[in-house]
Amino acid sequence: MAMRWEAFLDHVQERGEYATPQEAERAARTVLALLGAHLVGDDRAELAARLPETFAVILLNPLQATEPLPPERFLRATAAWIEGATEQTAAWDVSAVLSVTADAAGDELTRRILLQLPPGYDLLFGRPQHTPEPARA
Repeated sequence: MAMRWEAFLDHVQERGEYATPQEAERAARTVLALLGAHLVGDDRAELAARLPETFAVILLNPLQATEPLPPERFLRATAAWIEGATEQTAAWDVSAVLSVTADAAGDELTRRILLQLPPGYDLLFGRPQHTPEPARA
C-alpha cells in the first residue's frame, strides 16, 4: 500500500529539518528522480507502488543514467540539481529522502534495491549493512 503524500512529506520534513513542506518536496523530487535512473525492473515498480502517486511517477520516469553512480557522485549530482546546495547539504537531503523511502519500501524491498546500487548506498538509506569481519589465521 502506498504511503500517503502528507505522511511522506511530513517524515522527510522532520528528518531533513526543513522549514517548509516545499523544501522537503523539492528534495524528494530531486532525489527520487536521480534514484529512479539507477533502478530497473520489478523492484523499481514495486517501490513506486509504495510511494505517493506524484513521487511514483517521478521514480518511474527518471533521467537516464548511463551507469550507476557511486554514492559520492550521487551526492554531487543531487547538489547540482538543488539550487544553492553543497555536497554536505545534498548528503542531508539524500539521507532524509532515502531513509523515508526505505521506511515506505520495507526491509525486504530495500535490501533488493541496495543490491542494484553500488556499495555505500546502505548508509544513504539509513540502513548500514553489517559485513562480517575477516577470519583471523
